[in-house]
Amino acid sequence: MTRTAGEGDPVPIYADLVRERGDVVAEAQQAAARTQQHAAELLGGQHAGQPQLRTA
Repeated sequence: MTRTAGEGDPVPIYADLVRERGDVVAEAQQAAARTQQHAAELLGGQHAGQPQLRTA
């Protein structure tokens, strides 16, 4: 019986791809975090994705 990736064992092909081409998932997560931080700075320090409450 073959094991699947969801059974706790590392997936060998993923490790090979990371060695050959870099960890694209980690790089995308880092880029997303940088983009979110930059957006928050541009929006005046409020957290990106969370609307600022305005009082009239």
